[in-house]
Amino acid sequence: MLHKILVIGGSGFIGRHLIAQLVEQGHRITVPTRKRDRARHLWLHPKLDVIEADVHCPDTMARLVAGHTAVINLVGVLHSKPGSPYGPDFAKNHVDLVRKIVGAMQQAGVGAENARLLHMSALGASAQGSSMYSRSKAAGEALVRDSGLAWTIFQPSVVFGPEDQFLNTFAKLAKIAPVFPLAGSGARLQPVYVQDVAQAFVTALDDRATIGQTYQLAGPRVYTLAELVRFAAAVGAHRNIPVLPLPLGIGKLQALAMELAPGPTLMSRDNVDSLKADNVATDDGLARLGIHAQAMEPIATLYLQGKHPRTRSDGWRVRAHR
Repeated sequence: MLHKILVIGGSGFIGRHLIAQLVEQGHRITVPTRKRDRARHLWLHPKLDVIEADVHCPDTMARLVAGHTAVINLVGVLHSKPGSPYGPDFAKNHVDLVRKIVGAMQQAGVGAENARLLHMSALGASAQGSSMYSRSKAAGEALVRDSGLAWTIFQPSVVFGPEDQFLNTFAKLAKIAPVFPLAGSGARLQPVYVQDVAQAFVTALDDRATIGQTYQLAGPRVYTLAELVRFAAAVGAHRNIPVLPLPLGIGKLQALAMELAPGPTLMSRDNVDSLKADNVATDDGLARLGIHAQAMEPIATLYLQGKHPRTRSDGWRVRAHR
């Protein structure tokens, strides 16, 4: 079945990969964004409309939802000012926005029989989580589960891929750092490939058996954070940089300094809080969807060394001022 799909947060890292797969299948896609120029990488896709819109406005959300047979929510932020049980940016993007999406779909009469809500959450989301991020993601999930809509929830571990802000960031820092001081170095993570995450959404879209289900999305291997940093440094910076484990308390002071520094925040105190708990799947959601999880090393080695097709094409666009 071909759908008309509203993809909220579609201009981001995961969105660009998911949209490519959806367009290839022939679906018609609408991507709202605050600034249309920020989604220029999507303009060339056929059957895709990029429109400027404020998704946080309830009236705008109602207009966006109308006429679509599926809604995919990919919105997520990694940082917020402090708050209880979560900060204002987490509340706005992980909870209030979900409430508006659900409300707009209910208002439009979109129910279990004629439309789908596919919602991106996070592995480890919990109302009792150690981080504001985790608690806000759990609150968003609760709204989806109580909506009465035809929902499916996805909980990915940390996602890797050519444009990721995870391994790429470690590789960049490794080029200038003589040593890598790292809080939570022993935390365990299970990175999942962005294309596998995208495929999970595509597979679930027309599979009625996935309605009311939650899928943990994780790769085939568990790593410590220190192991991932060493890998990114060795492959992306060709350096064997010592990792200096830091107590979480000192790590939070380091993160506070990063929060106060000018420019994008690389690490926040809430990120450090997230490392208090392992980010490892207890259920193989990809296998449940018939997807074979791809290993990290062969793929990440290519893009960290600038050899991945996506990495090369991005470079060409930059040189062409596109």
